[in-house]
Amino acid sequence: MMPGNGHQLVSKAAVFRGRRIARTGLSRMMLALVLLVVVLAGGTESYSVPRDTDILLADGFFKRMRDLFAERTYEDTLGAGGGSEMADEAAAVAPVDTSHLDSPPKPKVVDGWPKVQHAFGQVTAVTIDLQGNPVIFHRGSRTWTAESFNESNHFQQVAEGPIPEATIVTLAAADGAVLAERGAGIFYLPHGLTIDRGGNMWLTDVALHQAFKFMPGRDYPSITLGHRFEPGASRSHLCKPTAVAVASTGEIFVADGYCNSRLLKYNAAGRLIRTIPQPPEFLSLQVPHGLTLLEHLDMVCVADRENMRVVCPRAGLQTSHGEGEQAATIQEPDLGRVFAVAAYGDLVYAVNGPTSPMIPVRGFTIDPRSETIIDHWGPPLENPHAIAFCPNGSAMYVTEIGPNRVWKFSLGN
Repeated sequence: MMPGNGHQLVSKAAVFRGRRIARTGLSRMMLALVLLVVVLAGGTESYSVPRDTDILLADGFFKRMRDLFAERTYEDTLGAGGGSEMADEAAAVAPVDTSHLDSPPKPKVVDGWPKVQHAFGQVTAVTIDLQGNPVIFHRGSRTWTAESFNESNHFQQVAEGPIPEATIVTLAAADGAVLAERGAGIFYLPHGLTIDRGGNMWLTDVALHQAFKFMPGRDYPSITLGHRFEPGASRSHLCKPTAVAVASTGEIFVADGYCNSRLLKYNAAGRLIRTIPQPPEFLSLQVPHGLTLLEHLDMVCVADRENMRVVCPRAGLQTSHGEGEQAATIQEPDLGRVFAVAAYGDLVYAVNGPTSPMIPVRGFTIDPRSETIIDHWGPPLENPHAIAFCPNGSAMYVTEIGPNRVWKFSLGN
């Protein structure tokens, strides 16, 4: 034994004995509680094989009781001047950081960007590539009109063929110059676009009723969801899908969309694993138009356009616990029809679109945890349709579909 360590060994032994005594006391209390429940239920003579639901309820009840006992023991130990090891554990539990509520980053227009003029079609989506450059999805010479679909949601311009122009354009973050173009002769009516952490490009086409995954440098999709030109509400069909969000776990969320008003969650291979909402989930969507993930909060936030709100149900990325619980809901009189959402830390930034003369078109900063709008921002927008942040938080981009343009914002306080 090294000199000077005797006191430490005695202290650790004392702590160990104290914990063992506490566990023994808890065990005795739990045994007494179990006997009490049995007696109240009618005694051992009336015991019958429990149903699965009874077992689940009992497990949940006893787990909660164990937690309560543990909390009480922990508090008693701290009150009695517990050991430094316990104090360290208490210090490690930090409260939720709400400091951002006082001064959330406020987007400010970058004047003179882009430095070159572009002639895009309706710019329906924007995302950021792995080099930090904005990538847009636009409709070229095609527009979505009242005649584009019939009453059964079938696209009426199939005979015209796909859009001949390049529909996917990469712009330079510095000056907005065109760096690359692709996607000519593939899409019929572009809508959603996102690039995941692996550089894969996810797109939706409302005319095709499909969502696609394109791997870097590939001209053919590696995953296709939905059936070509076939609207439907089955597990394998989509109907005018609007947006895609991809988690770091590889799980895929598709907003489906104008007709079905649901979210579909797939595993990384494209197999459907969940539909949102589903019974007993109390959630009604009306045109889920945009998606963003707050993975650390296990939320998928939705621009619920025609309900004029943002809703954030549980994403279920690490566990299914909490799926189906009431979604965080942000709905205030000035929010209007929400077209797009994007995550920035614990916050969600959103843009609305034309709703009524009384509701201005602008941007909103939202705290989904407190379910409140905490700031408004933006220049006079007309028809914003999409929003995206650089991963490092250095810039934000907003696109419009009339006038067809891309805005760049810096972020400051």
